[in-house]
Amino acid sequence: MIQVSKCFLFFLGVMCWGAVNAQKIPIRQSGLVGNSIAEFIPEGFDPSKTPSLMLQREPPIKGKVPANWKVVPEFNGTGASVKLDEEISLYGGGEVTGPLLRNGQTIKLWNTDNGAYGTDSGKRLYQTHPWVIGVRKDGSAFGVLFESQWKSTMTTHSDKVSFITEGGTRFRVFVIDRSSPQEVVKGLAELTGTIEMPPRWALGYQQCRFSYLTEQRVREIADTFRLKQIPCDAIWMDIDYMEGFRIFTFNKKNFPDPKQLNADLHAKNFHSIFMIDPGVKADPAYSVYQSGTAQDVWVKDSTGKEYHGKVWPGDCAFPDFTIPRTRQWWSGLYRNFMANGIDGIWNDMNEPAVMDGNLGTMPYNTPHRGGGTLPAGPHLLYHNAYGRLMVQATREGVMAANPDKRPFILTRANLLGGQRYAATWTGDNLADAQFMKVSVPMSITLGLSGQPFSGPDIGGFLENTSKELWADWIGFGALLPFARGHACEGTNNKEPWAFGPDIEKTSRIALERRYRLLPYLYTLFYKAHQTGSPIMQPVFFDDPADARLRAEEQAFLLGEDLLVIPSFAQNPALPKGNWEQLQLIDGDSQDAHQARLMLKSGRILPVGKAIQHTNDNSLEELTLFISLDGAGKAKGELYWDAGEGWGFKKGEYCQLTFQAKEEKGVTKISLASRNGKYDIDKEIHHINAIVIKNGERYQGVITLKGGEIKTN
Repeated sequence: MIQVSKCFLFFLGVMCWGAVNAQKIPIRQSGLVGNSIAEFIPEGFDPSKTPSLMLQREPPIKGKVPANWKVVPEFNGTGASVKLDEEISLYGGGEVTGPLLRNGQTIKLWNTDNGAYGTDSGKRLYQTHPWVIGVRKDGSAFGVLFESQWKSTMTTHSDKVSFITEGGTRFRVFVIDRSSPQEVVKGLAELTGTIEMPPRWALGYQQCRFSYLTEQRVREIADTFRLKQIPCDAIWMDIDYMEGFRIFTFNKKNFPDPKQLNADLHAKNFHSIFMIDPGVKADPAYSVYQSGTAQDVWVKDSTGKEYHGKVWPGDCAFPDFTIPRTRQWWSGLYRNFMANGIDGIWNDMNEPAVMDGNLGTMPYNTPHRGGGTLPAGPHLLYHNAYGRLMVQATREGVMAANPDKRPFILTRANLLGGQRYAATWTGDNLADAQFMKVSVPMSITLGLSGQPFSGPDIGGFLENTSKELWADWIGFGALLPFARGHACEGTNNKEPWAFGPDIEKTSRIALERRYRLLPYLYTLFYKAHQTGSPIMQPVFFDDPADARLRAEEQAFLLGEDLLVIPSFAQNPALPKGNWEQLQLIDGDSQDAHQARLMLKSGRILPVGKAIQHTNDNSLEELTLFISLDGAGKAKGELYWDAGEGWGFKKGEYCQLTFQAKEEKGVTKISLASRNGKYDIDKEIHHINAIVIKNGERYQGVITLKGGEIKTN
């Protein structure tokens, strides 16, 4: 008898497993599902094992993939990969730390409560975006979507992009190949959807702390903003407003009358956002736990027993959002809650985070029961989709409670495609210059990955913030799509006035700049809603073929027209061409903490007056900043509507296109087109036109129909 050692058998087993999983799996079907968008389906793909949760709808195959199609995935037993046959600049992956240029990077796609990004050196954060953009030397680009929410690892090698799952099930891959990275991002939106148009107040500055502990303190914060004339639109309530951290309740001592509090905030032109976590305290005397138990909505363990994990309230049950009736139950909880005058909802801790055990979440084998189009499956499958399913139910509940208003939902955890339901922020960052600097590529990368509505906790959430750090951060952070200051309990106060009169002035200037830019920002949000175009863009978008710009991650673009250079930037690579410096507020160009703003030649930038809140009329004094190109021409757009409600979907909007042309020392400005039924004329009382030419400003008053300015 031949004796075979156990070690040899184990080695043989490992080798066989590796060979099986490395074995190439053929493509069962492929086809075009959109304009230069191809779908690749491997042999053995079973949608009941990897359900689609990223796409906005199932795309039908419309034609064959062309024979000369360049980017074709290869499938194997553990995932898929895409070979890179030339020098490619790689981007994407959603919420990631590290550089904007992702060549040579590895991320772990497993949503994690990751304070200060310390777990796994920041290789896994709060969201999952299995998406990569490749930009070729000529500026053309492709994007690859690995449609799997299983726990995964994605590596952007020099010669290939690899995506390895721990689910062991096969999934589809979508490839978008177009003329530019901008068109690729739009293609991603065609597959996964765009953000809904937010209420205009959500574009204002917002102030938060963990926590403002009493109604009195909330009122003090609101009154101080107005007294000091520092613009602000929203104040946030963290978990301490609750009774014993029980969601959908109010602390009887410290928040005895939330309806009156919100009415008082509204009277001062503030909006309120309240936090709701997924963990429900397992308390038989608690109405939310009672109703959830009665409707059998909770996640259960493998023995069929109600799963409990410790979060802020102690032992908690967790809604199983894969079950349709659970989502319906969850949505229904918002009706009475929103009736207290609440304006927005903050879904946090929804990775889902669990504080006991060593996993930080539920055990991987915890079953989710599914229903409808979602099959039953383990937590390993549904973990990365938990927050996305939660915010879908939250949005539906807020919509049902206030059908005539646009919801504003902020979420910490999400899955690609979840931008349809909620905005996001970049989680629990640290009051440190490195976290300030990395917040730029983080928000840019989210925009490149389908989520244009994002931003960091300005000033840093964890640990104390110095006045210099706050000043530098607010100097550019006030210009990001989502602008909120936040602070953890036990840290210093981080309101704009908390650092002394000089930094208070810096903060006021930074926020007044944001509010002056509101007409332009609102126009960018409309474009993002329509096409998926990022609001905050990498500078290489100005010229994708310019290799100098590919790794630039300090400076960034707001839309196509405005270049932002933060005060911390050292020798940034900037786009070619003429960019004129923009001064919006007296003293902004002399304040060393403010980001430099540069207007692209050939563009017209619509800017409002400095206001304290978005309920004020930004357009009362409209200013058109004009930077002429080499041919003496410029153009620009303004989109506007009521800022609330759904009338814009029925034509109640106004979209203006302006044009300018210089001839013989006179610049003529005119209205090239006007669309929509919204009466913008009642809001525009006065129009200034400022032509910036070689650093000189030429100013005049015009009407909505146009006018002339001498520019010689």
